[in-house]
Amino acid sequence: MKPSKQAAAAATSPDEGATVWLYEAQKKVYPRSISGLFTRWRWFFVFATQLFFYGMPWVQWGGRQAMLFDLEARRFYIFGLVLYPQDVIYLTGILIISALLLFLFTAVAGRQWCGYACPQTVYTEIYLWVEKQFEGDRQARLRLDAGPMSPNKLWRKAGKHGVWIAIGLWTGLSFVGYFTPIRELVGHIATWSLGPWETFWIFFYGFATWGNAGFMREQVCKYMCPYARFQSAMFDKDTLIVTYDAARGEPRGGRSKKADPKALGLGDCIDCTMCVQVCPTGIDIRDGLQYECISCAACIDACDEVMDKVGYPRGLIRYSTERALEQGWGKREIWRRVLRPRVLIYSAALAALIVALAASLWLRTPFKVDIVRDRATLARIVEGGQIENIYRVQVMNATEQPRTFSLAVDGLPGLTLVSEPSVTIDGAQSMWVPVQLRLPYDGAKPGSHEIHFRVDSPGVGEVREKSVFIVPR
Repeated sequence: MKPSKQAAAAATSPDEGATVWLYEAQKKVYPRSISGLFTRWRWFFVFATQLFFYGMPWVQWGGRQAMLFDLEARRFYIFGLVLYPQDVIYLTGILIISALLLFLFTAVAGRQWCGYACPQTVYTEIYLWVEKQFEGDRQARLRLDAGPMSPNKLWRKAGKHGVWIAIGLWTGLSFVGYFTPIRELVGHIATWSLGPWETFWIFFYGFATWGNAGFMREQVCKYMCPYARFQSAMFDKDTLIVTYDAARGEPRGGRSKKADPKALGLGDCIDCTMCVQVCPTGIDIRDGLQYECISCAACIDACDEVMDKVGYPRGLIRYSTERALEQGWGKREIWRRVLRPRVLIYSAALAALIVALAASLWLRTPFKVDIVRDRATLARIVEGGQIENIYRVQVMNATEQPRTFSLAVDGLPGLTLVSEPSVTIDGAQSMWVPVQLRLPYDGAKPGSHEIHFRVDSPGVGEVREKSVFIVPR
């Protein structure tokens, strides 16, 4: 029979064979609802991010979806920009810039991305709001979960999960809508003709949303997200974080509203635990900076509300820095420490990358050219005693208007283009063009000779690609 925790704790002698428990049973966190300045800011970002995420797939641009990553056609559309797989460097640049922005913002302002705009935080806020509508606020949810199953509990739980699942599936649909045109996607769902991959990703992403925001919540932030672990590498004593002013608040303790805390030898903290009750990760900010803190400032709103009720100044819990607390600085001194070496290095690297990416996009020729030799016939003698090499030229029109492209070649005296010298390609399309080059055999030196293809379009630009012309022995 497996010993209980109580039996293990009672075993004080080594001879009694005590059981050591290597994990603690996870307690469910029941965040309390709160209102205040930072809560309003969180909901602003909830609406802003979800308006973009859910709405962008429905925005049209020039007769097509404005933002579409069409993997099947191997084209990425971002408003008027059309990118091919060869342009992956631009997507890489955007990701690197996003990472540096996160590093810079973290060095200056801590984990406010986590607290306000991270998808995990956003969907947890949405799911908590739904949960509150069905089950009530913190105390009501505690009582409901502690009580036995009943018709009232059943319909509240079923209704909550029904709405959660609907939100998750709509989120999965919107996610897939960035890779398959969402209007076509909805049409396929209506006619029960959805493809296997679309079906899989809608349900997978929907299930992940439901599981992460409905059940795992703070576990994702504390144990699954790597950002919580490496944030310490970006923090320093001048990073803005949620702080508890222990010098002002301690020693904490309860008292009547009319009592003088100084006469009682107490600080301003009345030990109401409201800061703990509203925390979405279940920590006590009064214990100091902790990696679980996502800097959402719910504890600031809760503490300010309590301070207003008892007539004490706000700011017992506030955004500040470790150095500011040690030195007793105000906002002016905190702002003076923003432009420190770490921040300047991040800013310089970020500015250089943004300028480089913008310049590259501005100077980018909006079409691509690939040259492939015909491997079936490397070289052959044709009428008139000429040597012929055959190539396949792929021209990719990255604009969204039909373009006419002219082909020319140079590099060898007497080299001529036999094929049609121009081709018209529709917008955002590509075409393989067979090209025949001929060279008089007389005087041609055997071997491989470097040549250059020149493809240009009026008003768009010119691309030069090199290849070789083979003269047989």
